[in-house]
Amino acid sequence: MTKSSDNYYITTPIYYASGKPHIGHAYTTIVADALARFYRLVGKRVHFLTGTDEHGQKVVEKATEQGITPQEFVDALDLDFRALWQRLQISNDDYVRTTQARHRVVVQRIFDKLYQQGDIYKRSYEGHYCVPCEAFWTERQLTDGKLCPDCGREVTWLSEESYYFRASNYAQRLIEYIDAHPDFIRPVTRANEMMSNFLRPGLQDICVARSSLKWGVQVPFDPEQVVYVWIDALSNYISVLGYTEEDDSLMQNFWPADLHLVGKEITRFHCIIWPIILMALDLPLPDTVFGHGWLLFDDDKMSKSKGNIIDPNEVIDEFGSDALRYYLLAKVQLGNDANYTDDLFTLVFNVDLANDLGNLLSRTVAMIERYFQGEVHAATAADEADQELQNLALATPAAVRAAMDALEPNTALAAIWKLVGACNKYIDNQAPWALQREGKIERLQTVLYQLSEALRFIGVLLQPFLPTTAESIFTQLGIPDHIKIHTWDSLAEFGLFPPGTVVHKGDPLFPRHLDTPPAEKGNTKGQKV
Repeated sequence: MTKSSDNYYITTPIYYASGKPHIGHAYTTIVADALARFYRLVGKRVHFLTGTDEHGQKVVEKATEQGITPQEFVDALDLDFRALWQRLQISNDDYVRTTQARHRVVVQRIFDKLYQQGDIYKRSYEGHYCVPCEAFWTERQLTDGKLCPDCGREVTWLSEESYYFRASNYAQRLIEYIDAHPDFIRPVTRANEMMSNFLRPGLQDICVARSSLKWGVQVPFDPEQVVYVWIDALSNYISVLGYTEEDDSLMQNFWPADLHLVGKEITRFHCIIWPIILMALDLPLPDTVFGHGWLLFDDDKMSKSKGNIIDPNEVIDEFGSDALRYYLLAKVQLGNDANYTDDLFTLVFNVDLANDLGNLLSRTVAMIERYFQGEVHAATAADEADQELQNLALATPAAVRAAMDALEPNTALAAIWKLVGACNKYIDNQAPWALQREGKIERLQTVLYQLSEALRFIGVLLQPFLPTTAESIFTQLGIPDHIKIHTWDSLAEFGLFPPGTVVHKGDPLFPRHLDTPPAEKGNTKGQKV
């Protein structure tokens, strides 16, 4: 299986359908979307997957509380997730639900294959189980002897006959693989945690079926057993590509995945359970599993019990989807925990978006309309200040590419905002109003052309991060779609903006926000990211 370097496969985790989507779901999906959009922009063939994990004990409990069936429960949540992704302009190429027939069939084939080759066996189990995390834990791994080390909730004692996967047979091979592939688990702190906490102490065989749970994918040769949620969920990354199907062209073109983007609380499942399943199936491992950090609210972990869960829909209602995208991409370093406060969000909105970017576009278009009836005129010979702005614009795409290749969208946006800041400084230094007053019309035309072209660069570069904003920039600059200067290749040259283009001043990109932030009004925010 040899995948072309021109193909790029990126996934989010499939989100557990036990409650409405929160800002943690939004964060992971926005980052993945920015990466997918970016690699499409630079010319790669991208396959971007997200979806929902709809089986498990917690789903049954939630459905029972509401007096509906598990399927009715997950169907309703599925609509909530899809609606949020539409509002955030998530550009996924596929959307998987573990209740789909196409997924169920592949899971059963995988389970049967592993059983037939001796990697799965049946035995009785007694041990500690965390219902919310759908995870089994040993006595040694528990916190204070009774709490789940991931979520901190109290575990229950479970006794039942189950099927097990011989994970111990693959432990040494996985250790050697991780040692030989430093980019497989990122950041390095997650790799160290996997090695020291789980692999080097000795990996135990893993429960992969449950007899006490009936909501899930049935074991194909034992209908009294249901495939345990993690082997079910993890298989989605290849079930959607047609693994074991007659038409497996997507599998051939896109596997192995370039990036599995997950929250740090599920890194163990993606960096230990999933790789050994792939090894047992004789499939290549994904290039990178990246376990990102959590979003804290006022430096405190977000939880429903604390009443500080952020509803992304409320933020979108108040500030717009691109504002939320910008904050989570620009102000959170991927891999680290980050703090969210209402005041900080509003400050970032007003300074970075309203003042810096919004005001740059508004001032430029307004001056072109005021001084030249909206028409952009050609530039004359560039002086030192013009050349400095041009050089920065031409250097910015490479800086953005390097940052995105390093999985640092915050650094990529910082590079774009450096160009935004240079444009604002250029306006202040060149003082177009003074040039008009002094009758220096040719110089005024050059200055406004320089700004129009720099804004074209900014618009192209912002497409993966702030898609609505990028479109608004192009619209106000008057650049029609048929003039192909929205592309990555068009950034190789400064001066492609067509003279004679008529700009159209529109509404401010980001009207300065003076109201109380939405989170204070609803007090419903915050969650792991």
